Amino acid sequence: MKVSVNKQALEIVLEIIDRKDELNCAVAQQRNGAILVDAGIAVPGGAEVGRLIGEACMGGLGAVRLTRVHIGDLTLPAVIVGTEQPKIATLGSQYAGWPIKAEGYFAMGSGPARALAVVETKLYSELDYRDDCDFGVICLETRNPPPETVTQFIADSCHISPSNLYCLMSPTASAAGSVQISARVVEAGMHKLHMLGFDPGKVRTGYGTAPIAPVAKDDGRAMGVTNDCILYGGRTYFFVNCEECDDLGTLTDRSPSSASPQYGLPFYDLFKSVGFDFYKVDPNLFSPAEITINDVTNGRTFTAGRLNADALKQSLGM
Repeated sequence: MKVSVNKQALEIVLEIIDRKDELNCAVAQQRNGAILVDAGIAVPGGAEVGRLIGEACMGGLGAVRLTRVHIGDLTLPAVIVGTEQPKIATLGSQYAGWPIKAEGYFAMGSGPARALAVVETKLYSELDYRDDCDFGVICLETRNPPPETVTQFIADSCHISPSNLYCLMSPTASAAGSVQISARVVEAGMHKLHMLGFDPGKVRTGYGTAPIAPVAKDDGRAMGVTNDCILYGGRTYFFVNCEECDDLGTLTDRSPSSASPQYGLPFYDLFKSVGFDFYKVDPNLFSPAEITINDVTNGRTFTAGRLNADALKQSLGM
């Protein structure tokens, strides 16, 4: 039976709502019935709710745990992420691929609701997946809660009632934001492999670790340090079933962030150098620092990239 990422994510959202006081969150219901879960805008939020948002973003098809990592002489808090259904958990759910533009409001939408709206028609056609559920869960990396006109737009796009829409919100510069962004480390690797032409259906299991960025002073700086935790501190492992793949070594070499000519600068500095124009940032840069691919059909294993403690120190001010 086809899995419903929204149905599974809803269980996690209801846990967040039930534990809202413990998790330092706030829950509000709009007049149209939409539920807004604030995990760091007007309330502190925290690492635990960021972890749960990470799991909800994956449609309940992955686990996010808090740990720590050693990179060079740095010891940092970190996430470890795993999924046995990486194609749907990451590209079909977690990927921030839906620009929410309505009534002058803008935020990037990620999470299970994307599989209801299917705005990214080409991607979902390639994934051969779409969800069918009466409830929708969307994750917004924002400092501005969406007004009712926007939640109505999201619900209409998902073909659900706004009273069945749940919006998880966390700013980039927040404890929850730092955690849920680092929890995208496997998704970053999956997206890069897909961008390079590899069939995501061939990936059977994905695991990854990434340090958690300290909360920055503003969302712009936070975008830099959270990206750097994946670009310079992220490590992923993919187990693939690829009997007819003769170029896995080349694919692996092209996969880590170091394959980009723009690799090396802290992301904020790079972004500033191109006039804060995303179109001038090489899309090949957005990938974990290190990628390992194990072909389970013949036991071949390939690794490329490396963790970069110096770049992380420069980015994090350590």
